[in-house]
Amino acid sequence: MDFVDFSLSILYFVLHQLIQLIQPFLVPICFVAAWGFVGLGVLNLWTTLRDGVTHAQRIHRIPCSECKFFTGDYHLKCTVHPQIALSEDAIDCVDYAP
Repeated sequence: MDFVDFSLSILYFVLHQLIQLIQPFLVPICFVAAWGFVGLGVLNLWTTLRDGVTHAQRIHRIPCSECKFFTGDYHLKCTVHPQIALSEDAIDCVDYAP
């Protein structure tokens, strides 16, 4: 028996004893970890949906498409404020005219 075989047998013995020691705790730890990951996934989905709805509500407040100064041409979207037309900066446009 050489040194490598002896080292591997000691490593195997130590790992076997360690696994035997923590085995009763593995099922509860894995149970909590698995449900924790499921909870984090649901929380992430909820946060994404909430932020998406908030952004969509904000975007729908842009009045440009119903303004009389809106041209509909991508070269000149608005004759009064072309730099902010169809952006979030146009939400409270002072020159909005239906």
